[in-house]
Amino acid sequence: MTSLSDCDSFSRSVKRRTFLTQSAYGLGGVALASLLAQSQSAPDLSNPRGSLKTLHFAPKAKRVIHLCMAGGPSHLETFDWKPELRRLHGQPFPESFTKGQQLAQLQGSTLKARGSFTDFQKHGKTGLEVSNLFPGLASVADELCVIRSMQTEQINHDTAHAFMNTGSIIKGRPSMGSWLMYGLGAETEDLPGFVVLVSQGKYGVQPVSARQWSSGVLPSQYQGIQFQSKGDPVHYLGNPDGFCQSTQRQVINEVNRLNGMLADHQADPEIQTRIAQYEMAFRMQSSVPGLTDMSQESPATLEQYGVKEPGDGSFASNCLLARRMAERGVRMIQLYHRAWDHHSSIEEGLPAAARDCDRASAALISDLKQRGMLDDTLVLWGGEFGRTPMGQGTGRDHHILAFSVAMAGGGVKPGAYGNTDELGYRSVENIVSVHDLHATMLKLLGIDHKRLNVKFQGLDVRLTGIAGHAVDAIIA
Repeated sequence: MTSLSDCDSFSRSVKRRTFLTQSAYGLGGVALASLLAQSQSAPDLSNPRGSLKTLHFAPKAKRVIHLCMAGGPSHLETFDWKPELRRLHGQPFPESFTKGQQLAQLQGSTLKARGSFTDFQKHGKTGLEVSNLFPGLASVADELCVIRSMQTEQINHDTAHAFMNTGSIIKGRPSMGSWLMYGLGAETEDLPGFVVLVSQGKYGVQPVSARQWSSGVLPSQYQGIQFQSKGDPVHYLGNPDGFCQSTQRQVINEVNRLNGMLADHQADPEIQTRIAQYEMAFRMQSSVPGLTDMSQESPATLEQYGVKEPGDGSFASNCLLARRMAERGVRMIQLYHRAWDHHSSIEEGLPAAARDCDRASAALISDLKQRGMLDDTLVLWGGEFGRTPMGQGTGRDHHILAFSVAMAGGGVKPGAYGNTDELGYRSVENIVSVHDLHATMLKLLGIDHKRLNVKFQGLDVRLTGIAGHAVDAIIA
C-alpha cells in the first residue's frame, strides 16, 4: 500500500519531470520566435532625442502644423451644413435646445435662429460637405478628416485657447507643443523645435497671449518661440559692428563654462536651458536667414500660396514659412490667425477671414503632399470653440457644445466624423472632447497620452489630465 508521503513524492516528481520536458520545447519555441522576429521588419520605436526613449506606438506622424483660427470660426459656415436651420432663419429658436444651458452673451436674450448665409457642396470621393467660402479646402477634400462633433469646456476666448493648447485652464500647464518637445525632442539643432507665428485679419481680431505656447511646469527650453511675422523673424540676429563671430563664440564658451560650474552645484533645469539657448541663439544667426530667404521659391509656389511679398506678415507667407520649417525638422509649428470672432458683421467678417486663410491652408496641404511630407505631417485646422446657431445682432455668439476641426495627413482617415443635431446646436454622434483630440494627436505621434507625464507638487501632470481617449476610428 502506498503511503501518503510516497504519493506526495510521486506527484512532485511527475511535476518536475513534466516541467523539464515541456521547458525544453518551450525554450525552443522562444528561440524560434526570436529568430522569426529578427527576420521580419519590426517598426523602430526608439527615440534618442526626447524623454521617451521608446515610443508606445509605431508613429504615423513626425511633426504637427497647427493652423489656429483664433476667435472661434462658425462651424455653420465652414463644415457643418444645416438646411433645417436655414429653414427656421429669423424664427424663435426652440427652447427645448437651450433651456438651462450656458450661453455667453445671449443669456436672457430673445433667441432667434440664424441660418447659414452661404451654401455648401459635396466634394471629392468622400463627398465631404464644405462651405462655398472655402474653395481651396474643398479642392483638397479627399485629404481632410473633419470632426464635426467637437465639444469644449470653456466659453471665453483666453481660457478656451488655454484649454485647446494645454488641456487645462490652470496657469502653468505645458502647451501641447511643449509636451511634444519634452517627449520626442526636436529633429533640428539649428532652429527651435517649437515655433509660433501670428497674423491678423481686418475683422474679429482677438488677442492671443504668450501663455498659449508656454512650457508651464516643464523646463523653459521646451516653450514655443514666437517668430515675428513681419520683417526680421528674430531680433538681433546680426552682430554689432566690430564684434566678429569668433569673438562671440569665445564669449558663449566662457558663459557656458560658468553655467556648467553652477549646474554642478545646483540641480536646476533652467541652468541647462540657459546653456542650450545660448548655443541655439548662436546657430540661429546662420540658420534663420536661410530659412526666411524665399528667393529659391518659384513664382508658381508663391502664387499657389497667395504670397504677395514674403515676410509681409500675412497668413499666406506664414504658411509657406511653416512648410520650410517642417522641411528643416521643426517639431511643432503653430500659426495663429486672429480674425474669427464674429459677434457682428459675420457676413463681411467671415468671408474676409476665409479669403485670408483658405487658399494658403490648401496650398500647404498640397505642397506637403507633392513633396512627400504629408504622410508624416499632421495638419490641424480649427479654432477654440464654435458659434451659436442663434443670431447675435448681425453675428453669432461663442458656443461650446458643437464645433468642427479639420485634419490632414499624419495618418488620419479622410472623410467626416461625428454629427451635430439638426440645428447644429449640440454634438450628438461620436462626440469628441478636446482631451480626446489631444490623445489622438499624441497617438499619431507614437505616444500613449496616459504615459507622458511629469511629477509636479506630488501629482502626475499630463496634457489630457485624467480624461481623454484616442479616436481610433479616424486613424488610418
